[in-house]
Amino acid sequence: MKNKIYQIDAFTDKLFCGNPAAVCPLEKWLPDETMQNIAAENNLAETAFYVPENGRYRIRWFTPVVEVDLCGHATLAAAHVIFNIDNYDKDILEFDSRSGLLSVKKQNDYLVLNFPSDKLIRIDTPIEIIAGLNYKPRETYKGISDVMIVFSSQNEIEKLKPDFTMLKRVDCRGIIATAPGNQVDFVSRFFAPQVGVYEDPVTGSAHTTLAPFWAERLGKNNLTAMQLSERKGWLKCKLIGDRVEIAGETRLYMTGQIETEG
Repeated sequence: MKNKIYQIDAFTDKLFCGNPAAVCPLEKWLPDETMQNIAAENNLAETAFYVPENGRYRIRWFTPVVEVDLCGHATLAAAHVIFNIDNYDKDILEFDSRSGLLSVKKQNDYLVLNFPSDKLIRIDTPIEIIAGLNYKPRETYKGISDVMIVFSSQNEIEKLKPDFTMLKRVDCRGIIATAPGNQVDFVSRFFAPQVGVYEDPVTGSAHTTLAPFWAERLGKNNLTAMQLSERKGWLKCKLIGDRVEIAGETRLYMTGQIETEG
């Protein structure tokens, strides 16, 4: 069986930056095991699969080792394929997902995700995080899927050298490290060894946690952000009630075809 596959760099205006995601459009779902094997073979942080369904699209996301409930950059990448390759003729498209209804709209050069915002509770910092970073954050919060740790400066975020063996013991999808930015409102890094991604280049879904926090802390709902991975990524966030808009640019890197049995 032959299936199309695309690789898109998300949250960047140039190739070889941002976060690469694979996108596999399907007419009907492949077996879960096959989709997981494709994601493992791609060996990217995420592979997105989507199927047309009831006038919308249903989307699923796989890391190399597990299916996840929400992924921002792979949703942005899937939207790039639907708008620019499938020639979708409306300005807003909708996805059904394990995290509910998601939408993406075109806005000049940007694609804008509309995701549900996270709910945070303050917690004591797990000792595994302190040991895994050899650094104690100022504050620690638990969201639905992730733990967010807050530092005082961008310099502290840049200097973090994670011990992923230790961080893997933390009971969460991933760990978001964040601080005020030098040229943007806030910066972050994202570590997720629990789901097979040591450091994610740019994590759209983490900004459903970051945007509400920094909107309240800075007293404004429109925010600029940068993720400080080696590839780096740039995002614009807007808090709208219990939703977050996350905007970024995308670039097509690769078009191909995969062979699967059946």
